[in-house]
Amino acid sequence: MSEKLLVTSALPYANGSIHLGHLVEYIQTDIYVRYRRSIGDDVTYVCAADSHGTPIEVNAGKAGVTPREFVERYRTEQHADFQRFGVDFSTYYTTDSEENRKWAWRIWDALKARGLIYKKSVEQLYCEKDARFLPDRFVKGTCPRCGTPEQYGDVCEKCGTTYDPRELKDPRCALCASSPVVRKSDHAYVDLKKVEPAIRAWVEGEGHLDAAVREQVKGWLDDLQDWCITRDAPYFGFPVKDPDFPGKFIYVWLDAPIGYLSSAEHFFASEAPAGERLAPSAFEATYLAPGSPSRLEHFIGKDILRFHAVFWPAMLGAADLKLPERLAVHGHLTVNGEKMSKSRGTFVTARTYLDAGLDPQLLRYYYAANLGPGVSDIDLSLEEFRNRINADLANNVANLASRVAALVERAGGELDGEPEKGIADVTREALRLALPSYQALEYREVVRLVNQVANACNKRLQEGKPWEAPASAESRRLLVSCARALRAISVMLWPVMPLFADELCAAFGQTRPGTWTAGFDPFSGPPVVARAKPPQIARLDAKQVARLVAAPEAAPAPVPATGLIGFDDFARVELRVALIRAAVRVPKADKLLQLTVDVGEPAPRTIVAGIAASYPEPEWLVGKRVVVVANLEPRALRGITSQGMLLAAGDPPRILQVDDGIAPGTRVK
Repeated sequence: MSEKLLVTSALPYANGSIHLGHLVEYIQTDIYVRYRRSIGDDVTYVCAADSHGTPIEVNAGKAGVTPREFVERYRTEQHADFQRFGVDFSTYYTTDSEENRKWAWRIWDALKARGLIYKKSVEQLYCEKDARFLPDRFVKGTCPRCGTPEQYGDVCEKCGTTYDPRELKDPRCALCASSPVVRKSDHAYVDLKKVEPAIRAWVEGEGHLDAAVREQVKGWLDDLQDWCITRDAPYFGFPVKDPDFPGKFIYVWLDAPIGYLSSAEHFFASEAPAGERLAPSAFEATYLAPGSPSRLEHFIGKDILRFHAVFWPAMLGAADLKLPERLAVHGHLTVNGEKMSKSRGTFVTARTYLDAGLDPQLLRYYYAANLGPGVSDIDLSLEEFRNRINADLANNVANLASRVAALVERAGGELDGEPEKGIADVTREALRLALPSYQALEYREVVRLVNQVANACNKRLQEGKPWEAPASAESRRLLVSCARALRAISVMLWPVMPLFADELCAAFGQTRPGTWTAGFDPFSGPPVVARAKPPQIARLDAKQVARLVAAPEAAPAPVPATGLIGFDDFARVELRVALIRAAVRVPKADKLLQLTVDVGEPAPRTIVAGIAASYPEPEWLVGKRVVVVANLEPRALRGITSQGMLLAAGDPPRILQVDDGIAPGTRVK
């Protein structure tokens, strides 16, 4: 039975360009939205530019434009970049809107009516040079907990601690670098302790949060601090209309998440197809009222978890609105193992990626191959990115499609019939497992299943050799099996690579099902027809990928101590991840196994390894990812040329394995 969903991503701040770190979240959300639509669900995916706050007010002044002009410039640019990466919002609105003003004042009034807002005179940091109170993000200093320098005045990006800006060590104004002084000002605070039981009940609700995230939020609830929701002028935002707080403005973190609601209301009132439009009251009854027939799901990064898991439920509850059914939280992006940094050349914008001539779908695929439901960070290792694309897409899926298309044409151009059982079983099982994997946000498992099907087909092509007699009954059966398996691959890959998947399906005269259900069988349907050339994935070369980052500065090599090898000596040993594709015993050699391994190269390698004593059933090794010395001089063992060495440990030796998420050919470093 189909469901109705309202899905959101966090609102990007309209103060700069979209970078690859941002895209982790929006690609993750878009994949989920496309999956839900492919199974027949009615999904509205809204987002907006986060348009208020002091940084926008200050930077607009520097640019010589009004804050609204400044916001619109970046909102337009951001939306265009999202579209280039296939992120398909129902609307990309702004928080500086009349809808959002109405909702912000409504939430304020609801909080006050519940007795949750009170006045408090507080000491704040004030810059005498700039003549203004300094918001959290306009103060920098050293984290009071972990000692990390260059942290903003609200939260430490390293340890996650939230604090008052006055707690920073050696604080300074981020505008002029002068040392601020302390002055008093009256502000509105939300007494969160009064609603802590309701927040905790939501936090502990089934399916709302990942288990590890839930424990982190419960720690905050055990030491709950009240929340300041006003800011002093000058400030770009909504003025507070409450007479108890004259001259104050609503803090951006109050009106930003409200942007989810106002953007959705705007979409249904103005942008939805004519037959699907809803008046504000009907929209609220359908999507926001407790017990309404829909799901509310948010996707966010771990750095804004506290705002969404503590403050946001308090706001929604006060206004008698439904709380989210799921809050999906992801980690950050690093580039080549480093935090994104302009000084290191690893701060990569969406435009930089596109200017390098790289297909946006490849980044979507790489992120999917590394995304699970948890908050682990993702590393964009440029070498692993290249190896993953080359091994999975260029060498495996796209190469399979090209081979099969050419052979189908040689076999007559139109094929039908029953599939081979082996290919059919692997494919049907992959489809069965892919559905719950998408639901659980286990995209990396879907990628594994796609490649498992492609591997099975490529293996059968090598065994069956249909090019020797393409018109024979056996060859035609093998080819129709592979072509229909590619149809299944297109269904599984569509949420990740929609353009590639559609072209892949169409190349064989096939279509994706209108609704992908557990009963979908790719082996039934119209005949396989060689209708068009399948989509190609060109192998990436190192120089092309290297354009994404600036070249690092060379560091002098350290002098090795006596008895130790130098770094240059170690660097000559090329360790790479390899996928074992076949394993058999070497005749008349009790200790040796002959392995066929994929090291991310156009052709597999043969390695002879002395590990037979540990693996009496060699086929157990097939599919395992191991580490090999890839630049070892070939050596003949028992008449077999061994093209590398396998890393193993113990007596008898057992292989050293690596995570399934690492692509064949990735350099170990």
